[in-house]
Order: sequence, then structure tokens, then C-alpha cells
Amino acid sequence: MDGGAFPPRDRDRIDLVSASEGGCSSADTLREAAAQAGKAELLDRYAADYPKGPHDQPQSMCPAFGSLRVGLRMRRTATVLSGSACCVYGLTFTSHFYGARRSVGYVPFSSETLVTGKLFEDIKEAVEGLADPALYDTIVVTNLCVPTASGVPLQLLPDAINGVRIIGIDVPGFGVPTHAEAKDVLAGAMLSYARKEAMAGPVAEPSNRSANNPDQRPTVTLLGEMFPADPPGIGLMLEPLGLAAGPVVPTREWRELYSALDCAAVAAIHPFYTASIREFEAAGRTVVGSAPVGRDGTAAWLDAIGQACGIARAKVDAAKDRFLPAIAGALAARPIKGRITVSGYEGSELLVARLLIESGADVPYVGTACPRTVWSDPDRDWLEAHGCRVQYRASLEQDIAAIGEYGPDLAIGTTPVVQHAKARAIPALYFTNLISARPLMGPAGAGSLAMVVNAALANKDRFDRMRSFFDGVGDGATAGVWTETPVDRPDFKAKYAAQRIAAAKAAEAVGS
Repeated sequence: MDGGAFPPRDRDRIDLVSASEGGCSSADTLREAAAQAGKAELLDRYAADYPKGPHDQPQSMCPAFGSLRVGLRMRRTATVLSGSACCVYGLTFTSHFYGARRSVGYVPFSSETLVTGKLFEDIKEAVEGLADPALYDTIVVTNLCVPTASGVPLQLLPDAINGVRIIGIDVPGFGVPTHAEAKDVLAGAMLSYARKEAMAGPVAEPSNRSANNPDQRPTVTLLGEMFPADPPGIGLMLEPLGLAAGPVVPTREWRELYSALDCAAVAAIHPFYTASIREFEAAGRTVVGSAPVGRDGTAAWLDAIGQACGIARAKVDAAKDRFLPAIAGALAARPIKGRITVSGYEGSELLVARLLIESGADVPYVGTACPRTVWSDPDRDWLEAHGCRVQYRASLEQDIAAIGEYGPDLAIGTTPVVQHAKARAIPALYFTNLISARPLMGPAGAGSLAMVVNAALANKDRFDRMRSFFDGVGDGATAGVWTETPVDRPDFKAKYAAQRIAAAKAAEAVGS
């Protein structure tokens, strides 16, 4: 056979590092593949909506957990995942661990169905079989990393099947930095769909609209998940302005999206919902940053809402006169004394830091995995004016370094931050379960953190006694009580590392 009949073949190469570490560690490879597969525009939009840096992205759970949770919380909504089986297992396990009570659909794939395009046909067939209008208003289909990198075109799915809306989104770990922002990916996609429905003609009224706002006052939509007691509390503060609290986005049913869009203004309680804000602005709605947290925050927020909604100054002042003294009194009644560092990935870290400072705490550092946006600037400016360093896109290393730098009496943060602090006999609280699961807004939020925070601060002596009791038992590989204490052998590690490098080079030569 003529040797020139075929083009020269490059050497076969296996990315052993990525293969051994798993898809989550192959971000650059997957990102490049996704761009080549037609997803470049999507990745560019994500890069603009959810900017990374100064490092690649925060250390957090799989981002798709956020969008999955949003879908699972909505009534009459089915959720289908397209991704590697291990990813789907982990996501469904975590979702059910956090209380999901419905099934998650899954479309499996093989190398053949992925590269031939049959995976898309399998997804379409699965959605067609699931689209029962008696059961569902909406079906959400989510591409995870591998289908996104392979260019599976969910945008080609029908907008509706049998009257059931079809929402297709890509939530790759290499394109969406945190699970908090993945909530915005789905919320924004749903708002976009609902906005187009409303523009096309009359839409159905939410079932609870009249009950929540019987006199049909103009509403303020609340953007970002929050403690269930906060929206009613915000509604009480809006009442003297002639306004009512609207739906919370992400919503719990599809019809609430229409009410969310039909508002006088949007309160970006969580300021990183960029895609959702884009839809609200496209609908002509004004977006207000920050939140009614503490005395100063509530005063500034009421002023901003009044200006956005054209409320007379006398009404705004009357509302402030009614609520600010109560907030100040509640803060004074439950003071917090001590130095506290704050970090987390929920998006409300700056609000918590503000409330702690107004309660009397010294907060020199707050780190958030979310990015800086113009809607978080009011909180950032206030915190920096009160001596607090704000770190957006905070890495675990930065949060841990802050503990060493500031020597707090209490560290509030993610699980590894809490672990690091407690190992150094510093009291610590897990942000998600113990801090964000409390009211923060208005009079109800004032003093709400004091009980748990002060109880933790009082544990310092207990930690010191524990550390003294266990002193000398070692740590890491030497932790525990030994007849013969293990001895670290770096020479063994070097030997095995050399063997791994040699094996990698040998494998690289395959096909040469």
C-alpha cells in the first residue's frame, strides 16, 4: 500500500494526570473541548457573568448541585441529568442528604452514544416520555461536564412537549465557579422563558398571589435564597411604603416567575445572580443592592427602595422611624464581643459580617466564594469603612491564612476552615448550617446570631482544656497512642514518586 495514502499520525498520548485525578481536575482540557464542540459562546457568557480569579475558582462542591437543588424544590418540575454516572450518583446522593423527596432522572451514555450524537436523541426520547402535563409544568435537563465538553446541544430540544416547558442548561464545573452561581443559571433560564411567555400574551396567575398581597400593592421581588422568616419580615418593613414583598427567586413554582417579573423593583439580596438580573433589567425593572440588615443596612436599603419605587420621602422616613429604633434596641440587648472571621460560599457572607459588626463584634476579614458585583458594593463599602477586609472569590488558603493573621476568638466558615480552627483550639461554626439558617433581616434578624455566636465564643476555655488533655498524642500519621510511634520516611516517598514518573513516561511512549 502506498505510504502516502494516509496522513501522518501523531503519537498517541494519554493525559495520565487528568485521567488519574478525574474529570473535575481536567478543567482546561474539558474547556478546550467544549469550545471546539460549539460551546464557546456559552463559556464566554459564563466567564462574563461569573468571573473567576485571582485564582482559578474556589474549592467548593460540584456547581451543578446548586441548579439541581433549585429544580428539586419547585413544584410540578422534573429534573433530568446528563453526565458521568459517578457525578450523577454524587449529586443525587447529596441532594437527598439535604432533603430532596423526588427522583432525579438520568440519561446514561457510552463513548459511542456520546461521539455519534445518539446521546442527544436519547435525551430527547427521555424527555418526550416524561412530558406529562398532568404531572409537570416544566422539565429541566442539565448537561454536566462531559456532555457540555462534547457539545451535546440541549438548545435544540423543543421549547415545549405536550404543553410541558423544556429548559435545557449546561452547568459544567469548568464554566460555573460555584454551586451558588449555578442557582442563577437555572433561575435566569426560567426567567427568560417566563418573560417571553408574558410578552406573548396573558399568563396564569400564581395560586397564592391574592393571599399574600390581597390589596394588590406594588411588590419588591427578593432575589436570592434566604431563611423562610426573612421575606415576611421584609414585607412588614415595606408595608409603610405602600409596597409588599414579592416572590423569592429562585421560586417554588413556575407561575411565581410571572409575579417576580411583574414587580416595582428587585432587591438583589444575593448580589451575584447576574443572569437573573439581566432578565429583570430586560423587563424594565430597577435592581437594588444590599439588604435590610442591621440598623445602618436597613436605613440605607429603605432609602434605596423608596428611590427606586418613587415613594415619597415622608413615607420612607416614617418607616425608618418605626423600625430602626427596634433594630437598634435588639442589637444592644444582645451584644457580641470578640474578634470573628467570616467565610463561606452561600453569598450572604457580607450581610452576616455587617450584622456581627453592628452587634459589637470585631470582624477584620470576610471571605466569600462569590464574585464582586456592583450590587454588592454597598456592603463592601460599609464593611471596609468599618475596618473589614473583603475577599471575593476567596480560596480555602486565603480563609485559613486570615485565621493565622488575625487570631480570631471565633472562626465562621466552611467545613475545612472550621476543622483548621478547631485543631488550633479556636472555636468555630459552620456557616451553612449554623449561620445562614437564621433570620438576618430587620428586627427579627437583629440579635438572631447572638445566642449561637456567644455560646461558641464561650467555648474557648473548653477547647484549651481539650488541647491540654490531648497534648502529646501526635497528629497526622502519628495521631493516637502507639507502642512504637510511626516514623515518617521521605526516602520511601521519593522512591515511589520516581517509579510513578517512570511508569508515566513508559505509558506515554505507547503508540510512538
